[in-house]
Amino acid sequence: MQNTIKVERAILNLTQDDLAKKIGVSRQTINSIEANRYVPSTVLALKLSTLFNKPVNDFFKLSDDD
Repeated sequence: MQNTIKVERAILNLTQDDLAKKIGVSRQTINSIEANRYVPSTVLALKLSTLFNKPVNDFFKLSDDD
């Protein structure tokens, strides 16, 4: 899975820590999502969707090997 969380975060001028606090996770979780080492739960993806005011499919994409 690929994502544009880092870009979306930059658009809102948020640090990883800022974003983590807003959605109730650790900074390390945000770092792992951005690095494609962790696939977030549905609940977490929906929290990001609400914060970014965009559908989940706008910032998460399936890759060929998914």
